Amino acid sequence: MPPEAIGVLNSGSASIKFALFGVEENFLRLRLQGQIEGIYTHPHFISKSSSGVKDEKFWDPGVKLGHSNATEYLLAYLRAELTGVHLLGVGHRVVHGGVKFKHPVVVDREVLSLLENLIPLAPLHQPYNLSPIFLALERVPHLPQIACFDTEFHTTAPELSQMFGLPAELHAAGLRRYGFHGLSYEYISSILPKFDRSAAAGKCIILHLGNGASMSAVEAGRSVATTMGFTAVDGLPMGTRCGSLDPGVLLYLMDHFSLDARGIEKLIYQDSGLLGVSGVSSDMRTLLNSSEPRAKLAVDLFVYRIRREMGSLSASLGGVNAIVFTGGIGENSAAIRERVCQDAAWLGVELDEVGNAAGGPRISTRNSRVAAWVLPTNEELMIAQHTLRLLRASAGKSPQSSVAA
Repeated sequence: MPPEAIGVLNSGSASIKFALFGVEENFLRLRLQGQIEGIYTHPHFISKSSSGVKDEKFWDPGVKLGHSNATEYLLAYLRAELTGVHLLGVGHRVVHGGVKFKHPVVVDREVLSLLENLIPLAPLHQPYNLSPIFLALERVPHLPQIACFDTEFHTTAPELSQMFGLPAELHAAGLRRYGFHGLSYEYISSILPKFDRSAAAGKCIILHLGNGASMSAVEAGRSVATTMGFTAVDGLPMGTRCGSLDPGVLLYLMDHFSLDARGIEKLIYQDSGLLGVSGVSSDMRTLLNSSEPRAKLAVDLFVYRIRREMGSLSASLGGVNAIVFTGGIGENSAAIRERVCQDAAWLGVELDEVGNAAGGPRISTRNSRVAAWVLPTNEELMIAQHTLRLLRASAGKSPQSSVAA
């Protein structure tokens, strides 16, 4: 019997990440990972194995692959890499599952149509998440495609925390807080017991800080509250997204700046956040190294909003045992972690400067009443786990046999 594998595609607006996991009895073993980035500007493909860079390709200047051609390239590449290997299925990150999709699902044309209806709720993500699924269903219709949702983790939050102060019929129609980055939060919650068993069984605030940024209050591995809401533009200011905004501002923009829905969408998703405030960049690394006063202001706002949300989330939990940093900024920026921990001193966080400079995993002192951790996230592994569980459950095999290493 040939060896088995699970593929993962994580498609964004300008890049497609991929991973290939070998299925070895009860474990998933990473065989290959990489991405095609700059698919509409300067396409660059790279794949890596455990021994380092395996393959790399640069396209000629002026070539714009787009999602279809990039997916075609990846499918052909993976097909060549899978000679003699049985690919069980491909898991995909899909940002929004709406009210209907609360668990991973095998995607067919009907499911795909329902997921397309959710594009207005995640216009920067959903179309690009679905694009590789469209192509895969055409090119390899026999191969199961599994959608795994960023909203799923937050479905455990109390109904009250999901509500807006809107008429009940609108809540029933799906206007509610969904929350996002769920695959990341789920992964961190799954590995936290290895580092801090008491905190994992207790109350934690996880900070997923990156170009997209959010925070989640988690109790015993279950979401209680989160900063993002109906869409992924809510909560913290992000790379180009504005974060929380008085809805009256939108009405004012319509009445006094003649912005229509598309103009407002561009403003709050693409022209705001760190980029809009700084006028310099959406990249935290650039801002931290900049001498521009507005760059400092953008960083200050980012940290201040984290402090505000930390208070809100700790109140929703009724106390905190640990905070956990993850995501590109959370994992790599000691400066931001230091400021956040200093702001959280009132909670009982006491920063270990040496541990923080080293990148963790523990960055709080042993005497700190609230522990602080830095744990790298792994959304691709989480997707692979879900994919294997669903496929084995569909085949009548024990879901427990898919626990990954």
